[in-house]
Amino acid sequence: MEPSSWILGVCGGSCSGKTTLARALQKKLGLEVAGLLYQDSYYIDQSARFKEDGGDVNFDHPSSIDFELLTRHLVALKQGQSVRIPIYDFVTHKRRPEVETFHPLPIVIVDGTLLLSQEGLRKELSDSIFIKCPESLRFERRKARDVQERGRSLEGVVRQFQRHVKPMHDTFVESSSHLAHRILEEPQDFNLFVDQLAKEYLQRVPR
Repeated sequence: MEPSSWILGVCGGSCSGKTTLARALQKKLGLEVAGLLYQDSYYIDQSARFKEDGGDVNFDHPSSIDFELLTRHLVALKQGQSVRIPIYDFVTHKRRPEVETFHPLPIVIVDGTLLLSQEGLRKELSDSIFIKCPESLRFERRKARDVQERGRSLEGVVRQFQRHVKPMHDTFVESSSHLAHRILEEPQDFNLFVDQLAKEYLQRVPR
C-alpha cells in the first residue's frame, strides 16, 4: 500500500527562516494538498522545573522534545491515519489539555530545528531541506520574536541564546546539516526556490 503522506522536513537553526519557507511552500501547494506540523508542538512539559526566564531549563536540547511521539505520528500519517497533535503554551511552558486533530494529506511539511539529529525520525522523511543562516541574523530575529510574541524579557532571551541556543545549535543542529537532502543558502532566490519545490512536489500528488 502506498503511504498516504509524503513527508518533507524543513530544518535549520532557530529563526533561520524555516517557518517562513514551510508556510510559503504550503500556500503554494494549497491547503488541500499540504499540511504543516511543528516540532515545537512536541515540547515536553517542563514548567515544574522552570524558575527564571532564560534560566537552567535547556529547551534547545533534543531531550526537551518528545521525538518518539512525533515519529509515531509521522508513521501513522504515512499509513493514512489521523493523529492528535499536542498544543504547547510558550508562556506557561505547559502542554494545554486540548489537542489538535491532524488528518493525512498528500504532503506533510515538518518544521523543526532538531529533526535531522534524530535517526529514527530521519528515516521517516521523504525529503529534507536545511536552511543555512548567519548566527547574527538568527540572534536578532530570535530577540524580536521572543520578546514580542512570547512575552519574554530581552535579558532572558540573550541569556538563553548564550547558554543554550548557540551551543545546542553547534552540537546538534549545524552538525546534522550534512544529512539533509538539500541545503538552502543565501543569496539563493527564496521565491524561485519555493516555486521549484512546489512544481516538483505537485508531481507527486495523485490527479
